Amino acid sequence: MTHFSTTFIVQGALGILALFSVLTWALILGKGVQNWRLWRQDEHFARHFWRSPSIAAAGALTDGRGPKSRLLGVTVSSLRGDAHNAAHDLEHSWDRQELLERQLRRQLQIERQYRESGLAILASVGSTAPFVGLFGTVFGIIHALSAISKSASASIDVVAGPIGEALIATGVGIAVAIPAVLAYNFLIRRVKTRSADLESYATDLVNLAQKNGFRIIDDAPAIGLVPEPTRSSRKEVFA
Repeated sequence: MTHFSTTFIVQGALGILALFSVLTWALILGKGVQNWRLWRQDEHFARHFWRSPSIAAAGALTDGRGPKSRLLGVTVSSLRGDAHNAAHDLEHSWDRQELLERQLRRQLQIERQYRESGLAILASVGSTAPFVGLFGTVFGIIHALSAISKSASASIDVVAGPIGEALIATGVGIAVAIPAVLAYNFLIRRVKTRSADLESYATDLVNLAQKNGFRIIDDAPAIGLVPEPTRSSRKEVFA
C-alpha cells in the first residue's frame, strides 16, 4: 500500500473516533438533563398527589409533565371511560380493572422506551470504538513497515511517525470507549431503578382505583390519600 493510502486510513479512523466521541458526550449530557428533568417533575408531582383528598381531585393535577403525571392521566381516562363502549368495541371489551392494568402496562412500556432511547448508541460506541482504533493501528504499523522497506533502514527517524500514529489510534479508541461504557452502565441502571419506582406507583394507582370500585365520581367524598402506603400493603398486580 502507498504512503498516502495508509495515512488516509489512519486519519479516517481517527476522524470516526472523534465523531464517536462527540456523539457520546452529546448523549451523556442529553440523557443527564433528561433524567434530572424527569426526576424533578416526578418529585414535584408526587408531593401534590399524595396530599390530594381523592383520586378525582388528584386527576386535576395531571398536566402530562413527568411519567407519574402521565400514568395518573391514563388512570383517570380509563376510570372515566364510557361504559357504553364496552359492548361495541374490542378496546373496551375488558372489565374496568383489566382495562386499567392493561393501559398502565402500555404506558409503562412507553416511559421505559423513552428513557432507553439513545442507549443503544452508547453501547455500540463502547463496543466498536476499540476496534476502530485497532484498525487504525494495523495500518499505522503497515505504514511503518513500508517506510522501513523503502528506506532500507529501521532507524527511529523512519518508524517514529508511523508507529506514533498507530499508538495514537489505539489510545483514542480506548479513550472513546471508556466513557461510553461507563455512561451506558450508569444510565441503564437508572432506567431499571426508575422503572421499578413507576411500577410501584402504578400498583398504588390500581389499589386506589379499587377503593372507588374502578369508577371516578367527581363529587365523591375523600378516599383518604394519605402518605404513601407501605410496601406490605400494596397489592402486586404486575407479574
